[in-house]
Amino acid sequence: MQQTCRNPWCSQPFEITPEDLAFYDQVSPIFAGKKELIPPPTLCPDCRQRQRLSFRNERRLFKRTCDLSKESIISMYPPATPFPVYSTASWWSDQWDAKTYGSDVDFSRSFIEQLQELYLAVPRLQNVGSSDMKAMNSEYVNFAGWNKNCYLIFDSDYNEDCSYSNVIKHSKTCNDCSYVSHSQLCCECTDCNNCYELSHCQRCNNCNSGTFLLQCTGCQHCAFCCNLANKSYCLWNEQLTKEEYHLQLNALLQPANRTLMEERWKAFTLRYPRKYCSILQSEECTGDYISQGQRCVSCFNVGEAQDLKYCDSVYRAKDCMDVSSFGEGIEQVSNSGTIGHGGFGIHFCYDCVTNCSNLFYCLQCHQSKNCFGCVGFRSGEYCILNKQYSKEGYEKLVPQIIEHMRQDGENGGAMNRTSEASSGSWGEFFPVAMSPFAYNETVAQEYFPLTQAEATKRGWTWREEKDEMPKVSKVIPAQKLPDTIADIPDDILNWAIECETTKRPFRIVKQELAFYRQMQLPIPHLHPDERHRRRMALRNPRKLWNRKCAKCQKPIATSYALERPEIVYCEECYLKEVY
Repeated sequence: MQQTCRNPWCSQPFEITPEDLAFYDQVSPIFAGKKELIPPPTLCPDCRQRQRLSFRNERRLFKRTCDLSKESIISMYPPATPFPVYSTASWWSDQWDAKTYGSDVDFSRSFIEQLQELYLAVPRLQNVGSSDMKAMNSEYVNFAGWNKNCYLIFDSDYNEDCSYSNVIKHSKTCNDCSYVSHSQLCCECTDCNNCYELSHCQRCNNCNSGTFLLQCTGCQHCAFCCNLANKSYCLWNEQLTKEEYHLQLNALLQPANRTLMEERWKAFTLRYPRKYCSILQSEECTGDYISQGQRCVSCFNVGEAQDLKYCDSVYRAKDCMDVSSFGEGIEQVSNSGTIGHGGFGIHFCYDCVTNCSNLFYCLQCHQSKNCFGCVGFRSGEYCILNKQYSKEGYEKLVPQIIEHMRQDGENGGAMNRTSEASSGSWGEFFPVAMSPFAYNETVAQEYFPLTQAEATKRGWTWREEKDEMPKVSKVIPAQKLPDTIADIPDDILNWAIECETTKRPFRIVKQELAFYRQMQLPIPHLHPDERHRRRMALRNPRKLWNRKCAKCQKPIATSYALERPEIVYCEECYLKEVY
């Protein structure tokens, strides 16, 4: 069945398959013995993903005050918010109860409008993560847990002494890394696993003591190499002796050669084929960055999963569609974001974790089940708009709300009288306009970038980045920094550095300086946000194109766009080339 996206700025065609309809029928809830069918979506997969990601601010943190304890906290919410924000300890305390905000359903108004009012009243948790971040000296993190001595890491767990990174797991002493796991002493690395002492490497596994490596496995003491396996002392893919390697590498890494070396590296990588995608130990999967998956269709950053479609950043999931970010150990979840830790039967929800089940249109709920349109529960059951009902009362009222939402979608509810397509009706996720964050503060901006004018035209908020010049003894343009780390004085901790590209000021912290000295790396010339942007640009987009293997002409679905200059091979041809 062919559909056209209802968003007026999109209008892209998309397909709803018989398998999709079977999924919606399978996960549709039953109330008082009657199944309430979840309808097929009216928005294309990209617009659905954009909606979910627009609720996820990972990387912008603010200093503010807890509205309950009045203590100073670091939060993903800025000080000027229309809702209360509590510290982790206060939010989980017995000093407040989300049910005190409960209200009756008003059938003369849009249900999503009523839910939005509740969302603006119930206290928010300062950040998403484990409750011991302060004790573990890791306050400046978000969507992160069980980290020790970490600073500005996001969507990351079980790390120690790591900084300026996102999606790193079980790693130690890593800086400026993205999608790195079980690694140590890595810098500016992306999509690397089980690695040690690497810098500026991408898609590498089981490598150590290397720099500027791409798609290498089991290599040590190699630099500026592509598609190598189990090699040592190679430079530009040429085998050298140990003495030749170190002599040539030291000459190549001289500061005066930096620009020329980076240009040569970029051109060098284009000579070698890329595997059409990173799908490992998987069956019947399409997408990218998938491992140990079965029947995962159009999925990205997925592991140990079965029967998924249009999912991203989920692990150990089963029978899910349209789930974004953080989902772990979940089953039968649809069109939701940040769902995890045993979630089952969750639909059109955001930030509902820790053993939740049978939730609909809920936000920031934990250890809750059988709730509809609730916000901020630590535990709850048979509640609607945070009001407690009996099981019988709940199952009687919910079908009435669903029918009201269906009519609201048909008639154009108040929440839908914007440039955004109807998202308040039954079966749709929350509208972007309901997000507590400005569009450019969220992950949506990374994967679906807009200008300020484009965002505001769609009725979405935008917050200008304002950098206050830190109180320092000296401001220095990045271009005037000493070339080698040996010439950097301890006093740099009292300087502000002006980014070479964005001109935004940034500082070097003590832990970071020690890392650069240990790794013998120069001080970065770019603001941490710019470094993050460039790392993410190295990763392929969450989109697939149909093209042919450059060698055997076999059809492939790949995240390399047709106009890109890379040589793209199917898996069989790529493995023959490398091994």
